[in-house]
This record gives sequence, C-alpha cells and structure tokens, in this order.
Amino acid sequence: MTVPNMITVARFLLVPAVVYWLLTGEWMMAFAGFVIAGISDGVDGLIARRFNQRSRLGSYLDPAADKLLLVSVFVVLGVLGQLPLWLVVAAVSRDALIVLAIFLSSLMGSPVEVRPLMVSKVNTAAQIALAGVVLAELAFATTFGPMRPALIIVSGILTVASAGAYLVTWSRHMNTHGEGGPQAGR
Repeated sequence: MTVPNMITVARFLLVPAVVYWLLTGEWMMAFAGFVIAGISDGVDGLIARRFNQRSRLGSYLDPAADKLLLVSVFVVLGVLGQLPLWLVVAAVSRDALIVLAIFLSSLMGSPVEVRPLMVSKVNTAAQIALAGVVLAELAFATTFGPMRPALIIVSGILTVASAGAYLVTWSRHMNTHGEGGPQAGR
C-alpha cells in the first residue's frame, strides 16, 4: 500500500461525508470536501510520479475514487434540484454503459484496454467544473451568472459525445477481437 494509494483510499472515505453534507445543507463543508478531494487527487498523482510509487492497484483506485465522487455529487445535486435530471441521467447512464461494455468484453474473452479518450477527459473536466460551480454557488450564496447554464449545456453535449465515442471504439474492438466476429451468438 503506497502513500498515493492511501491518499486515494482517504478520498473514497470522503465521498460519504460530502454526500451527507449536501443532503443536510452544509454547503460550505460539501464544497470544502469537494475541493480537498480534488487537491488530494493531484497530490497522490504527483507523489506517485515523483517518487516512483505508481502501482497497478493505484491505476484502478484513482479513477474509481474520482468517478465515485463525481457521480455521487451529480446524483445528489440532481435530487436537490441543483442540476437538471436529464444531465444526471445522461452522465450516470454513460458511466454505467462503459462499465457494462468492459464487463461484457471480459466475459466474452475479449477484454478491452481501458484508456480514456480525449473527449472523455474534456467531459470529465466540464463535469468537475460544473459540480464545483454549483457547490461554490451554494457555499457562498451567490451565482456566477451564465456560467452554470453554459456548463450544463457543455457537459450534456460532451457526455453524449463521449458515450458515442466509447460506443464506436468498443464496437470496433468487439468486431475485431470478438469470438467468431460480429455475427457470433446470433
């Protein structure tokens, strides 16, 4: 268990706290927890690279912790009416479809290498920015003008684009590596 992995585990443990603070209206605490999680994500990556503490476990834990926090915050903000439900459903569905595709590929004996696409990285950045803006608006009882609506639109477009890109990539992989080709199992 490396130092970066311990930091990542702490980030996992921070998720229920952030969710609790959101559900109880403790906006400043929720915002602070979200910011601390973001900073810890950067710190664990820096330590892993700088001190050669990269690990296979960390390569799975780190993105899982990030995704758990972001999905949890999105869901709760949707339930609280702070994000449109269509966006929450789109974001959660996209992630569920990716996990399902990875699972199916492995189950069919054709595991797909998980590599984030550029559109996915931009999508994640937009979703993090959106969650951060909403949490900051709640924590500081302010609004940032058109920033939230703009980020909602951008996040929605990027979520759909990312889901489509992953679907195309997965379909190509399965047609190339799947058992018996594209007609197998029909």
